[in-house]
Amino acid sequence: MLILVPGHASLTQLEEVWRSQCAVRIDPLAQTHVDAASKLVASAATGEEAVYGVNTGFGKLASVKIASRDTATLQRNLILSHCCGVGDVLDIATARLMMVLKLLSLARGASGVRWETMQMIESMLKHSITPVVPQQGSVGASGDLAPLAHMAAAMIGEGDVLFKGERMAARQAMAEVGMEPIALGPKEGLGLINGTQFSTACALTGLFGAWRNAAATIVTAALSTDAIMGSTAPLVDEIHTLRGHQGQIIVARAMRSIMDGSEIRESHREDDSRVQDPYCIRCQPQVTGAAIDLLHFAGRTLEIEANAVTDNPLVLVDQGRIVSGGNFHAEPVAFAADQMALAIAEIGAIAQRRVALMVDPTLSFDLPPFLTPDPGLNSGLMIAEVTTAALMSENKHLANPCSTDSTPTSANQEDHVSMAAHAALRLTRMNRNLNTIVAVELMCAAQGIEFRAPLKTSPTLQRCMAVTRQTIPTLVQDRYLANDIDAASALVADGTLADTAGISGYVTGQTL
Repeated sequence: MLILVPGHASLTQLEEVWRSQCAVRIDPLAQTHVDAASKLVASAATGEEAVYGVNTGFGKLASVKIASRDTATLQRNLILSHCCGVGDVLDIATARLMMVLKLLSLARGASGVRWETMQMIESMLKHSITPVVPQQGSVGASGDLAPLAHMAAAMIGEGDVLFKGERMAARQAMAEVGMEPIALGPKEGLGLINGTQFSTACALTGLFGAWRNAAATIVTAALSTDAIMGSTAPLVDEIHTLRGHQGQIIVARAMRSIMDGSEIRESHREDDSRVQDPYCIRCQPQVTGAAIDLLHFAGRTLEIEANAVTDNPLVLVDQGRIVSGGNFHAEPVAFAADQMALAIAEIGAIAQRRVALMVDPTLSFDLPPFLTPDPGLNSGLMIAEVTTAALMSENKHLANPCSTDSTPTSANQEDHVSMAAHAALRLTRMNRNLNTIVAVELMCAAQGIEFRAPLKTSPTLQRCMAVTRQTIPTLVQDRYLANDIDAASALVADGTLADTAGISGYVTGQTL
């Protein structure tokens, strides 16, 4: 059970929520402020003054006053009418993270949602009852209305959930664990669906995947450098400190560390006819380092957003006021996702060029064509390289900005939107593509290093080679390669490769 303090949840904690799917509770000290806000909303619901979403309609219908006897129906109707999501179902880990983010927002005590309603979300997390949330339908302003409505619908016993490996009616799953659906109080439906938690959860998922990809590509770049007998002179610390960018310094430092002790490197320090290596070898710190800096910048934005109150209107308890604003607009999330997309695309672009370098006998410093010992009869890793080119190109296309693509909605009341949901959702696909590009680089580099025998790479990289060869044998004759690519992709995606090299902390900022 992870206890979260509203306003202070860290990226490390959120990654734990996502990866382990652990149960979560909000620090009980938050209840006092939550209760005060919900009492203020309850009072407004019976008052004469029009308060948006409490005793009025929504969006363009905000001028329609709702009688106090109908406030409960108003909230229920809001949820049901907004369950318009379509497309593939959001994966369980990201859906649970979305629920946790909603908890963190409500627990700040500015939404007017009751403590009991928050406990409902905690109970669903505890019992692994996950709402079925379609991925499409949000434009990232006025909140992620459709996706969050599907979450809220499960809380009131409507719609479907994923439970014990099956899709079933929300009421059925609740009955199996002794839970009852809730009846929404004033503003609670609006508080649940107004916010950026879907977009933010998807963006965080993209961030966590990008971190592992970035760490893995430091390892594969080092392996590739030894495979082509490249120079480590461009990794000298003074080169990078003279420029000053932290990510660049980190990547060079990590590569120097894991390449230390390489016999391959020592064998060609003298009398090497090459003056400089291609950019994909020589500029790895500059390119991937810049991408890491961008990921850290995006991460800071998302950490703030994860702890933010993003619904509307907001209950200002200390002032005794309920005030309309626009915190539901997900522009910061959209920008962060667009930045991460650029970083993911560029990490893949330079990695793909190293793959192309290694399979090309005219550039790879005497490696055999396509890294096969018997070229001609065998095609080796020829088409694996083509696959990386296809995925690199796809990621370049997906990296086009989403945040600039606004469109008016809701009868022009919501006339500028962020498209944060689109921006964040594509990151999972981009990371999956990058997993494969880095995986193929791993396969090529391992094959290339073996052609340098009896010379050996560094002790650290030898361990990485050993882990690789546990599931991916040396390619002697052509064979069905799709399974090998999948196995290598898993080593990248689950962090095994970076952890074996001991450099995961370099990328996330835990080791500097």
